[in-house]
Amino acid sequence: MHGEPQEPPGRDPADAATLPNGNARYINRELSQLEFFYRVLQQAADPAMPLLERLRALCTFSSNLDEFYEVRVAGLKEQCVLSSPVVGPDGLTPQAVYAAVNQRVRELVDQQYRLFNDVLIPAMAQEQICFLRRPSWNAAQQDWIREFFFAELMPVLTPIRLDPAHPFPRVLNKSLNFAVELEGKDAFGRSSGNAIVQAPRALPRVIALPAEIAGCEHGFVFLSSILHAHVGELFSGMTVRGCYQFRVTRNSELFVDEEEVKNLREALQGELPHRHLGDAVRLEVADNCPRAMTAFLQEQFGLAPAEVFAVNGPVNLVRMMQVPDQVDRPELKYPPFRPGLPKALRDQPDIFRAMRDGDILLHHPFQSFAPVVDFVRQAAQDPDVVAISQTVYRAGHDSALLSSLIEAARNGKEVTAVVELMARFDEEANIGWAGQLEEVGAHVVYGVVGFKAHAKMLMVVRREDGRLRRYVHLGTGNYHHETSRSYTDFGLLTCDEALTQDVAQVFSQLTGRGQTQSMTHIWQSPFTLKQQLLAAIRGETEHARAGREGRIVAKMNMLLEPELIQALYDASGQGVRIDLIVRGACALRPGVAGLSEHITVKSVMGRFLEHSRIFCFHDGGAERVMLSSGEWMERSLSRRIEICFPVLDARLKARILAEGLEPYLSDRREAWMMTPEGNYVRPPVPDGESAQRRLLAALT
Repeated sequence: MHGEPQEPPGRDPADAATLPNGNARYINRELSQLEFFYRVLQQAADPAMPLLERLRALCTFSSNLDEFYEVRVAGLKEQCVLSSPVVGPDGLTPQAVYAAVNQRVRELVDQQYRLFNDVLIPAMAQEQICFLRRPSWNAAQQDWIREFFFAELMPVLTPIRLDPAHPFPRVLNKSLNFAVELEGKDAFGRSSGNAIVQAPRALPRVIALPAEIAGCEHGFVFLSSILHAHVGELFSGMTVRGCYQFRVTRNSELFVDEEEVKNLREALQGELPHRHLGDAVRLEVADNCPRAMTAFLQEQFGLAPAEVFAVNGPVNLVRMMQVPDQVDRPELKYPPFRPGLPKALRDQPDIFRAMRDGDILLHHPFQSFAPVVDFVRQAAQDPDVVAISQTVYRAGHDSALLSSLIEAARNGKEVTAVVELMARFDEEANIGWAGQLEEVGAHVVYGVVGFKAHAKMLMVVRREDGRLRRYVHLGTGNYHHETSRSYTDFGLLTCDEALTQDVAQVFSQLTGRGQTQSMTHIWQSPFTLKQQLLAAIRGETEHARAGREGRIVAKMNMLLEPELIQALYDASGQGVRIDLIVRGACALRPGVAGLSEHITVKSVMGRFLEHSRIFCFHDGGAERVMLSSGEWMERSLSRRIEICFPVLDARLKARILAEGLEPYLSDRREAWMMTPEGNYVRPPVPDGESAQRRLLAALT
């Protein structure tokens, strides 16, 4: 295997048993995930990044934190409410984790707003990108903003004064709202009190002003500032004593008992509207909100003081994501690039002929996702194609690939779509595609009750020379054209008979046609994937124990499964060199003397989200290289349908090592090394070129 092992970061001389936080062998998932969010936030602080990309990173941090509270923190809170005695592999109770999470989030959010107010806002002002605050509005700006309020805001705002006949309204998840303190009497002579104004979601949160009005090239004003300035217009004859923005985050898990419902799609459609009204888990308020008003809001949502966050700025920073798209300043953004094509496809428009000439590897986003779309488009139009099967986990609302599936069904092909309706936050899009596919006669199945179908597979059956031949695409990422431009992933196009036969077996399982049979190449969860991974790790352990080289390099998004972690610890104890590239949460502690001194963990940040899963085992020099749709975590190995497949072609195996692992092992520009305590540190003196920049230069 190529690539030198990484030097463990600051090995802790302490014995593993003296390490903090519960079970010393494992780091808590939620706290480790927050450290990934911290690394995203540090991208926004990095002056080497283009300015508007730093703003995007700041917004991405907010978006990550929102989903974290909607799902992970909501689950923790439920365990606390139920006084759950269950502890995770880290040995911490839900109550301890919940307290630690809220404390760490408070620290991160304070850093975020300091960065926004003290660094990014001034830096953008220097580039003629200005955010105009109310105290600084001149007369022309005030007139323009007042006209905008009456023309665009006031007609769609519905102020709700709180009284016995008008109780506190149902505030939608993550919506922008204003708590208003009033004095005086209304039109019916009633004494004033508090009121709530909800900002419709259709309204932009940042409004661009004409350059001649703004006094700069790109001038913006916050919707909250406009409403603060003119909220009195909504309460004619009354005096506004205060107006304070707030935002509540709710539990967004959908509660559907898959074993009880008769029609999963109908049950999900009925449950989706309730996502916006789940139990509150976090309240964000402006830091100038009086204690009495904050306490009032806190009481309305049933939250504890630790669940309230006072922020110095807009409570919905994620909506700032629209700003870079409105500013035409290419020099303040990442330079555009044109994805490349593998040599096998550059001069061969017939993708089936190209696949017969040999397996084809696609490395996104450096190489285009278009061949995958063309694969289905050609299959839909080819009279020799008789059947197409595909898994659909995340495809988005606008998918050329699924549109081609619909065309194929209309053209009389046998189309089977395994649609995962329980793909979190993509349920609505998947329900829509399922309906459209059924309308044209495609076979639509929803996987297996209790197991999310997360495998990424696409199979075309074509009649050639009097017999049927299978062509397959397998991937580490979703069939989603947008994420294919921003996530790093690998895809394999092959017509290898043994591998395509394995894929056909998995599709048969998903459509309910028979029991699991042994497969030649594919490792599949929940059946064989975990056992095969353990066997591969133990194989390297045995090599090392016998005095031969033992070597593992693995790249993934999360590493949490205790049995696999223990196997890695055992391998390290026998001298196996292990380099792990883990983007997000990692429960393993690297570099601990007597436990994991031969293990390093690295997280690589950059322009693209690292998403590919690559597992490489030295295997006595045979170099077993596997690509996977799933992580090394319990849900992927036990509660999901995932596939892990080999790269059989020696040329492509070398490409995986040269593109998917080696640049990341040597990256000292965008890499963070994990310490035994679970923290991450950057190289003291970053040098060289980052992995992603090297790949952009080589492949595009």
